[in-house]
Amino acid sequence: MENCACFFIAVFQNSAVATGSPAQLKNADGDALLLDVDSGMINSYQYEMKEKRRERRMKVLVIGGGAAGLMAAGAALRQGHEVTVLEHMEKPAQKILVTGKGRCNVTNDCTAEEFLHHVRTNPRFLFSSLGAFPPAKTMELFESLGVELKVERGRRVFPVSDKAEEIRQALLRYAEGADIVRDGAKKLLLEPLAQPEEAPAAPENPRHPKKKKPGPACRCVGVRGTSGREYRADAVLVATGGLSYPTTGSTGDGYKLAQQAGHTLVEPVPSLVSLVSHDADCKKMMGLALKNVTLTLHEDGKAIFEEQGEMLFTHFGISGPLTLSASSHLGDMKKHRYEAFIDLKPALSEEQLYDRITRDFALLANHAAQGALVKLLPSSMQPVMVARWGIDPATKANQITREQKRELVQLVKHWRVSIDARGDLAHAVITSGGVSVREVDPKTMQSKKALGLYFAGEVLDVDAYTGGYNLQIAFCTAQSFANNLG
Repeated sequence: MENCACFFIAVFQNSAVATGSPAQLKNADGDALLLDVDSGMINSYQYEMKEKRRERRMKVLVIGGGAAGLMAAGAALRQGHEVTVLEHMEKPAQKILVTGKGRCNVTNDCTAEEFLHHVRTNPRFLFSSLGAFPPAKTMELFESLGVELKVERGRRVFPVSDKAEEIRQALLRYAEGADIVRDGAKKLLLEPLAQPEEAPAAPENPRHPKKKKPGPACRCVGVRGTSGREYRADAVLVATGGLSYPTTGSTGDGYKLAQQAGHTLVEPVPSLVSLVSHDADCKKMMGLALKNVTLTLHEDGKAIFEEQGEMLFTHFGISGPLTLSASSHLGDMKKHRYEAFIDLKPALSEEQLYDRITRDFALLANHAAQGALVKLLPSSMQPVMVARWGIDPATKANQITREQKRELVQLVKHWRVSIDARGDLAHAVITSGGVSVREVDPKTMQSKKALGLYFAGEVLDVDAYTGGYNLQIAFCTAQSFANNLG
């Protein structure tokens, strides 16, 4: 209104000068400037602006009531649009409850530039959306919704309550006003677009022929639900997630919808997932959690990932934060050989570790080999280490040779685990792959194949490491969709 008032003041100043009518415009305080403004003109102007806003009001259909879907619904409502959310599960946003081990790592407290270094697949696609809605805005939004946040190691952001349900409830509050309907989406309603007549082609330089890019062939005007009901809309957002944790509702429906519009799919594979190893030593140490170790992943003998943190031995292989991050670097396991190497003492060089072992063995001179490792390794790892070391278990610490100590140093610094397979999609944190981002506008999230069709979140071929990055991708792509409608 302040801008409107300034506009009408300027109009009446010019009018007063032109007509010579008495004006109170010279009042030093300026209090009387609006007294001569015709209230009818102001009302007319306000009505006109209201009508324009009404003209821009769209019917928005969001398929999927997860993190991206509810974020998009809330943002679209604040743009004045009418929003319907289709969710085939009884309760929306069920996957939120299993993220961050039930605590929900909602985002990462870093800059947009830093964030992109943690995006594994297609980071350039996020330049616009992440720039417009960075982690700081996500944190600000949830705090405005009544969620108190905290920042932990690795700048991971969690609710102070450590309850994922609080994030879920905040998203539902944000989307309050949307019509949430219990139904799935079976088929896109597509209408062909009339193709413009081609103008006479100008002569081309044969050395530099122009490549013609075909525009969208159709428009999406809604969907047919699994119930058989049709939902018509001006904008349809597919925010169905991937294939991970199918019990929470992520069953890959969005991929089928995308293909109906002619989209290319990058094969969905599990990412941020535990790794399967046929190494019997993993099962012997199942349940052993290691902290402050360094895991290095090798592909065909070459290191492709290295990070320090926590990991876990399981009955089927290895798991934990380090393993999840490493898993996102795996390629085609039929074409490549993968191995993980664990440095159990990354704070010590090989020479420092050798000296440490020498001191330990001097103190425990009369202990057998396994007992000599009591200060060095967890109890469940000691017999496994002795077996892999190949030393006679009865050997006393003071009988262990220098060469045998060197061999022990190599085992502690380079504990090898063969990687034979990824964990299954049912237990993957996210899905890597999905709708090719080459066929989606990175600013608006609109399909380049069908007008009125949009994508956001995990259904896109964009994924990042563990640490709150993937939820942030869902939030920023959802906001880009809503804020660029109309």
